[in-house]
This record gives sequence, C-alpha cells and structure tokens, in this order.
Amino acid sequence: MLKHVSDGQSGELLKDPALAPLLETIRERALEFRKARRIPQDIVEGFRKAGVYRALVAHCFGGLEASPMAFLSLIETIAHADASAGWVASFGVSATYLAALPISTLEKIYADGPDVVFAGAIFPPQAAERVGNDFIVNGRWPYASGSPGASLIGVGIAVAGESGGLPRTAVMPASSVRIEETWDTIGLAGTGSHDVVVENVPVAEEWTFIRGGKPMLDKPIYQYPSLGLAAQVLTVVGLGCARRALDEVTALAAGRRSITGAPTMADRPHVQAVVGEAEALLSAARAFFYGVTEEAWGLLLDGQTVPETLANRIRLAATHAAQVAAQVARMCFELGGIAAVQSEHILGRCMQDCSVVAQHAFMAKGNYEAAGRVILGRGNRPGYP
Repeated sequence: MLKHVSDGQSGELLKDPALAPLLETIRERALEFRKARRIPQDIVEGFRKAGVYRALVAHCFGGLEASPMAFLSLIETIAHADASAGWVASFGVSATYLAALPISTLEKIYADGPDVVFAGAIFPPQAAERVGNDFIVNGRWPYASGSPGASLIGVGIAVAGESGGLPRTAVMPASSVRIEETWDTIGLAGTGSHDVVVENVPVAEEWTFIRGGKPMLDKPIYQYPSLGLAAQVLTVVGLGCARRALDEVTALAAGRRSITGAPTMADRPHVQAVVGEAEALLSAARAFFYGVTEEAWGLLLDGQTVPETLANRIRLAATHAAQVAAQVARMCFELGGIAAVQSEHILGRCMQDCSVVAQHAFMAKGNYEAAGRVILGRGNRPGYP
C-alpha cells in the first residue's frame, strides 16, 4: 500500500471521512469510467466532498490552503484506486493558477463556496479579437481533461500585441462551451479529455489570466512554481498507478501457481528479483519527487523564493517519476503473464495508464534535455520556467 509523506496536512486530507468510501466506489466502477470515457458527475461530487477542489483555495475564500505535499498525496491515493479518476481530480490544482485572476473575479468565482470545478485546454492558443473590454473567443482545443464535470472552463487565447511566451487563458461558464467527445485511447480512457469548442463568446479581460503569471494572492502555495506543480499533479497519477500495479503483483504472486507445476510465483527467483528492482525504482523516484517538493515548500514558509535551479529540479523529478512509473508498471505487466493481456486486466490497465502519463508533454523524455540545459548553465526552458 501507499506510504504517504510526513506532512500533517496530508494526513488531514487523507483522513477525510468522505474519502474512504469514495475510493472503494472508484475501485468498483473503474471499468465503467473506461467505457464511458469520462468520470461521472457523482464521482466529481465525491471529489468535492473529499476536499479535492478546496484543498488549494485560499482561506479567505473558504479553502484549506493545503501544502503541495498534501495535495499530491491525495491525488496519488485516488490514482491508486483508478488512474483516470486521479487524473481528473488532479485539476483541483487549478486554484493555484486561477490565483492570477483579479481579486474581484475570484470573489465571484468562490461566492458560493470553494469547491469550484475548473477544467480547460490551453494549446494551441486561438486568436481572440479585442472588442472594448472583452475578448471574442472562438476555436477548438483538444485534451480538455475533466471538462464534462466542470462548471468553469478555460481556453488558451492569443491576443495581438502580447508576447512573453506564456499563454493567456479565458475563463467562462461551462454552458458557453460545447464538448465534442473525441477522446478514445488505450490509457487514461476515463478522463474525458475531449475537445472543447467555443463560438463567439465574449470574455471580459478581468476573467482572463496569464498561465504561470503573477498571483494576486500573497500566500506560500501561490508562490510555489505553478508550472512545476502542474507537472507534478499529473506525474503523481503515475506514481499511484504504478504502486497499484506493484501491490497487485505482490498479492498475485503470493497465491498463483503455474499450470506446469512450477513453484508459486513468490518462490521464483526471477519474480523476486523483478519485484525487488521495481520496488527500489519506484521508491527512489518517489523520494526524489517529494524531497524537492518539501525543499521548495520549506523555503516558501521561511519567506524565501524558489530559485530557478530548484524549480528545474522539481520539473526533473516529475519527469523522472513519470518515466519510472511507466517502467515499473510495464515490469508488473510482464510478471502477470498471458492473463494480463486481457483488456480489462488491472495490470494491463495500469501499464497503459502509466504509459499515457509518461507521454504528456510536461513529463515526456524531452524534459531531460531541458533540465540538463539549466544544470549546465545553458539557459532556461524555452517558454516554460
């Protein structure tokens, strides 16, 4: 089972009475999510009750202002039950970049409470015409994970005359957006990462923000590297899912005998070696991942800023953890033998889900090059700090 980071807020979130029954329901219904290609609304409501969407919202709006470790541990736990559910829950991180909106806009967003569900898609930014104080938004954006259950949706827009590399996001009610069900994948199939289409929707400038821009709230959680955290909340889905695969193999090995009369799986030297290696790989990657998170958080609590070198290590640890999680899930799949190739087998599903996590642009292998560039003093990451 998961071993959680030593953070008091993590314990509080994980002990929420709404969480345990929700996790059991998610485990029981995971195949349903996969077939429906979305997380149903009652599960999203379960996330609300368990504190997913209020975790990173400021106290002044009724939120918890949890630490990044607490939120990451919560998402990892949900992903252990089902990776698609963990992926959709991870967008509770949206509170950290919504913090770049004007305070008056945030007051409207949280007027009825902190449990606001936001989803969206940024790339490719679509040209938006400025008319007075509004931007007229048109376009199609793919990979809008969790959009079927959201009440607010944001899309990336390109505004003439603006530069700087970071996209502007326009926020609008979900009723202003059309969702086209294009998501049909081998992994993370239940995330509802469909296309969103917007046609001639006016969005006031105060309902737009620069993704990764300066937050309007002076709180430590909003000073944490926002794009690093955006990568981490996705990576941790892979960590939880890979741990599920390893737990399943451990349980399987204890009782499974070969039809040829070979020893129980747990008694085979090859299985022992693979399980030992997988445990070492996953535990080491997880330690690096949470270690840099705690280091950065400690600086922020002391009133300091996170230096570029540490922000780079956060991104590096996220990339490494996602790649290792995919490797571990594959190792577990191979130990599952021919049974694991069945489309609904948990080891096959974990391998597919972890592979998709590792394919995401934030955690793909190309990020090793970007990290190395910073380490070697050859400049920052292009576009994204």
